Amino acid sequence: MDFTPTRRQFIRTAALTGATASVFPSILTGAKPVDAKVRLGFIGVGARGRSHVDQALYRDDVVIPAICDIDADSIARTNDIFKKKGKPLPEAYTKGDEAFLQMLKRDDLDGVIIATPWEWHVPMAVATMKAGKYAGVEVSATVKLKESWDLVDTSEKTGMPCMIMENVCYRRDVLAILNMVRQGLFGEMTYAHCGYQHDLRNIKFNDGKSIGGVGAEFGAKGYSEAHWRTQHSVDRNGDVYPTHGLGPVAHWLNINRGNRFLHLTSTATKSRGLHKYVVDKGGPNHPNAKVNFKLGDVVTTVIECANGENIVIIHDTNSPRPYSLGFRAQGTQGIWMDDNDMIYLEGATGDHVSPKAHTWEPFAAYQEKYDHPLWKRHVQTAENAGHGGIDFFVMRAFIESVKTKTPPPIDVYDAAVWSAISPLSEESIAGGSKPIQIPDFTRGKWKTNKPIFGLNDEF
Repeated sequence: MDFTPTRRQFIRTAALTGATASVFPSILTGAKPVDAKVRLGFIGVGARGRSHVDQALYRDDVVIPAICDIDADSIARTNDIFKKKGKPLPEAYTKGDEAFLQMLKRDDLDGVIIATPWEWHVPMAVATMKAGKYAGVEVSATVKLKESWDLVDTSEKTGMPCMIMENVCYRRDVLAILNMVRQGLFGEMTYAHCGYQHDLRNIKFNDGKSIGGVGAEFGAKGYSEAHWRTQHSVDRNGDVYPTHGLGPVAHWLNINRGNRFLHLTSTATKSRGLHKYVVDKGGPNHPNAKVNFKLGDVVTTVIECANGENIVIIHDTNSPRPYSLGFRAQGTQGIWMDDNDMIYLEGATGDHVSPKAHTWEPFAAYQEKYDHPLWKRHVQTAENAGHGGIDFFVMRAFIESVKTKTPPPIDVYDAAVWSAISPLSEESIAGGSKPIQIPDFTRGKWKTNKPIFGLNDEF
């Protein structure tokens, strides 16, 4: 049984009581008709930014007047997308690191998508909100703890929303699990497991010239993400990319909406994988073979929640391995595990109970039965999108929020606390895996906030 209110009901109720008006006053008045065109700008049109542009241009209700990137090749590749789709070329802002500020002065932008190196996310999102525009920021939203507060404080002060563009929240299986959690099939939730387990060595070292675009170069000689992303592995030791796994889990456990993260501890293994990769690709005398990479090969973080659940997050990007986000949902009546796509339910509410005690069964039948209404409704359209369709849903959520002038289903408080796990995990590891308190970015509103993500008639 669906026990949550619809998102529109929640927003209407909050508006009547003044709860939403106190935080988002500007989006409750002067709303456009829902059939109006949504005018989007894009800051950062590298590979990830271009995928967002491409997805937005599939929609007839979106126009893109402006883009911003200091890389001429990225601008050219983006313009090719517009040409292929028969769309007018956007005005390009390219002159210097702060060219985005000139773009934000435009009065023909309703929302801005930010897909730049991580350290630019918060300055750009803050400037976007101060300019009176919806901000959509790629993951992770923040690098430093103060930046999470900067996002929250700016959003509350300006009344403009900020959505973290966490596409994995819309993965088909994790949405089906959310559906099952809300219907009580797992009983009371007690534990979740997740992570980012992805061999990124050929992303962190990419010269754009070697066969396959790999090699042993990064930084000034690196290509694409190797130009900036690898430096985080030199300078930082913590879970530097937590949100792909943590986002879906946070929705399962109603984080910021009746529950919250309390504290964490983190540990890291020794760092060996990146050095070995440099030696294997470039030889022992390659200059980067002398680099001291700080990031441990495997970082493990444990979070305790206010309602008594524990979450384990694994970050593993420096080792040879198949891709996995390692999801596990466990409650008093059952368990689902992502890696083998298996489930076991004991005495569960509903039609399904595992037929044999202590024996896994395939998840496929449950996926079909509990497929989320969003996927049922949009599966054919989503086939055009990247990452198995989830890019369609996250872009759709942002556009529909801008279009209807409503808070996004993944909001600034989610962006703040999910991303804050990075600096807090670094602090824990630096202190010998000491417990670290996780701030309440909602300032107490988590106690009364209602779930808004993934409700049946919403986005």
